[in-house]
Amino acid sequence: FIIAKSRQGRGAGCNGVAGTLMSNFGLERAMTELGVPFVRTAVGDRYVIEAMRERRWNLGGENSGHIVCGDLTTTGDGIVAALQVLKAMCDSGADLHDLKDGMHKLPQSLVNVRVAEKIDLQHQSITGAVRDAEQKLAGNGRVLLRPSGTEPIVRVMVEGEDVSLVETLAQDIAEVVEAGAS
Repeated sequence: FIIAKSRQGRGAGCNGVAGTLMSNFGLERAMTELGVPFVRTAVGDRYVIEAMRERRWNLGGENSGHIVCGDLTTTGDGIVAALQVLKAMCDSGADLHDLKDGMHKLPQSLVNVRVAEKIDLQHQSITGAVRDAEQKLAGNGRVLLRPSGTEPIVRVMVEGEDVSLVETLAQDIAEVVEAGAS
C-alpha cells in the first residue's frame, strides 16, 4: 500500500497491484480508494508475478512479505521493497504511521480444519454456511475456504469490520466443514 500510494503521489503512477486470495480485504479497499486496480491470484509469488506480467503491472505481493516491484526486480525482494518504503518516507517527510493512513486492515480470523481426505467444499451444508456468513457480513467482508497445498487441512478465513462477528462466523463455518469431513 505504501509503495503504491507513494508512486501515485509523486506522479510515477501505479497501474495496478496483484495480491493473493489471502490478501486482506482492507488492501483491496485502499487500492480502490487510490484508484489503483487490484486483482487476486492463487497463493504464491509465482502467481502474483504471472498476473503482473499479464497485465503489465509493476507491483504485487503476498501476505508472507514477498513484495515484487516489477520495474526494479523480477522476484520478491525484501531489500528492494524496504528501499521503496524508505523512499516514500524521504519523498513525503512522513513517518510510517502517517504513510499507512488510508489502509485499514480488516479483522481476519483463520481456522484450520484437519481433514482425513479430500472434502467437497461445494457440499450443500458448506455452501449454505458460507452464504449465511456472507449475508451477515453484508458486503463488508469476505469468506474464503481453501484446501492447503501442503497439509491435510482446509483453511477457513473470514474478514469483516466486527472482530467478534468474524471470529464467530469462522468458527461456525469450520464446524460445518469438520462435520462434512467426518
